[in-house]
Amino acid sequence: MSDAIFNVYSRYYDLLYRDKDYVAEAEYIAGLLERFGVSGKRLLEFGSGTGKHGRLLAKRGNQVTGIERSAEMVMQAEAAPGFSCKKGDICTVRLGQTFDAVLSLFHVVSYQTINDALQAVFARAAEHLEAGGLFVFDVWYSPAVYAQRPEVRVKRMADEAIEITRIAEPVLHPNENRVDVNYTIFARNMASGAVETMTETHPMRHFSLPELDLLAQMSGFTVVGTEEFLTGKKPSEETWGVCLVLRKR
Repeated sequence: MSDAIFNVYSRYYDLLYRDKDYVAEAEYIAGLLERFGVSGKRLLEFGSGTGKHGRLLAKRGNQVTGIERSAEMVMQAEAAPGFSCKKGDICTVRLGQTFDAVLSLFHVVSYQTINDALQAVFARAAEHLEAGGLFVFDVWYSPAVYAQRPEVRVKRMADEAIEITRIAEPVLHPNENRVDVNYTIFARNMASGAVETMTETHPMRHFSLPELDLLAQMSGFTVVGTEEFLTGKKPSEETWGVCLVLRKR
């Protein structure tokens, strides 16, 4: 994943996803950890963004360490009791300690479009877990991508200072299990009326369950849970985001 990704996007990240139900997602993850028998409270989050999931999980009594590649997002990630965030690359990070679970949320694993990067993330997760620890992550699901096909979408969000209009234009690469999402972002200053225009491309990989099972086996994991993210439903062609729970052997 290019270092340039999120360099611009991160400035307006929290505003763009202000409608995202982080509270429900943190509760869902906490429930998953309990359901699959994680008794400890030490969590490592790969791709922690501005820290919203991490802070919410910390409020539930966990000790959460976030690793985030974007320096700008790390700067925006407020420290809180039980939560800290460090700049780092999840493909290479080695903290020299183990955790009860490794989390990677909001499709961070789908940003690993190169096989070497993908295998490295699984290896780093395994290295930071004792036997029996969990690796929990969500990804774009191939059957839904091919059945529904990504389409052009427009999103508008505003606060008292900025109005954001984001156009997402996807380009499918079926032979590579990848969708390049081309973003054009217009940010209008509410006071001056000045408009800033930005563009970024986010390559996103999607996965089938057999592919993920193979990756898990190669990395020393066993797949113990597979479900639609947040709802817990069985994955189907309607399931855009699938959640995997892997246990280290």
